Parts: sequence; structure tokens; C-alpha cells
Amino acid sequence: MLDLFLKQSCLLCASHQGGKLGLCDTCLHDLPWHDALQCPQCGLLSNGLLCGSCLNATPSFDATQALFTYDYPLDRLLQHYKYKESLPLANTFAALWLDKKSSTISDSQNKKPEIDLIIPMPMHNERLKQRGFNQALEIARLISKHMQIKLDYTSCIRTKLTPPQASLPLKERIKNIRGVFQCNKNIQGLNIALVDDVMTTGASLNELAKTLKQAGAAHVECWVIARTLPKPY
Repeated sequence: MLDLFLKQSCLLCASHQGGKLGLCDTCLHDLPWHDALQCPQCGLLSNGLLCGSCLNATPSFDATQALFTYDYPLDRLLQHYKYKESLPLANTFAALWLDKKSSTISDSQNKKPEIDLIIPMPMHNERLKQRGFNQALEIARLISKHMQIKLDYTSCIRTKLTPPQASLPLKERIKNIRGVFQCNKNIQGLNIALVDDVMTTGASLNELAKTLKQAGAAHVECWVIARTLPKPY
């Protein structure tokens, strides 16, 4: 009887089979996993080789690893996490990301540089006061602890308060984010993983990677929970 009362409900279907992650097996299976052949640099769908966008305008980051495609119902879970202070979901997202990473290691992935440092997407102090927590940092803490890779959330800061990227047209996002980051640490020759919840156009992650490369980073890759894909017309 005690077992029955302590069972966690699934966040999506409300069954009593949520388990430790708050999602039942069926709902987990039905999430929009980002498993299709994709560009190794930006994560957009391709034939597994560099996409045209990366060939035409090489990003400052070197690789992208995404867990999900930003689509229903994963988008609702991330919004609930960010805007409803549902902090236990940080554990869900981190655990799923780590599980997928460990299960997709291949010979080609082993050739990637070993990561020296994890940096979560910085949040401006005013935005942090409004939200109460940095959603990228909470996920990065758990990934850092499990992988035993140093976490640094103080050396790289966001110096300008700008409108949220999601509120802007795609063409305005690059201009909005330009020059907003500052790195106050010697990271010469380090291989860095940037952790964020969602990668949409990649403008924020690209600007942060650019700042880190200018500060001496040798390799920068993006570890994100979800990757937004262009909508078919």
C-alpha cells in the first residue's frame, strides 16, 4: 500500500508509472528524440555530413549534441521547467542526456577532443532575479558531477540585458546577442562544452563560443536538451 502511494505520476499522461524521472516508459518512447542523421556541427538534419549553412558560414562552435527535437510534448516540458520552477525536471533532462550520450559513443565520437570544462549558458543578473534560477546551470551541475568534468559558471558572464531571443524575428537574433558575453578567465587551449536547454538559431551559443575562442579556447561544442528544426513549408 505504501508503495502505491509513493509512486510518482507521469508528468505527461498522469499514470502512476512515472518512476524516478517522472515519465512513464510509453511517454519516454514517444518523445521527439533527435536521432535522425544530422550535421555534426550544428545539429540540423542532414545526411550526417556538414550542412550547407555550416559550409557557407562556419559557426564558432565545433560540434553540437542534442537530446531532443524541440517539438510537442517536449516543448511543454521545457517551458514548465523554465517558467514554472519545476526544478526536478533538471534531473530528468540531465539523466536522459547522459544516458543517450553513453549509449551513442562510437569510434568517430571517440576522436573528439576530451572536454576539460563545462560552461552553462550565462544569464544576466536581472533576468536571474526574475526567473529565480538559471535553467542551463541546474542541468550542467548534474552533467558535470556525473561526468566528473569541472563546472565553471562564474568566469564567463553576460554583461548586457537584452530582449529574450525567442521574442525576436530570426534576423534580429544575431544583432541582439552581439557582444553580450565576457570571459574573465584564461582558458588557453581548453576544450569546452556549453550547456543550454534549447538551441534555436544557435545565435546565442555561437556568440558565446566566439567569445571563448577569442579568450583562447581550442574547441567548443554545444550540449543541448533540444534542437529547434526549421518548419517545413
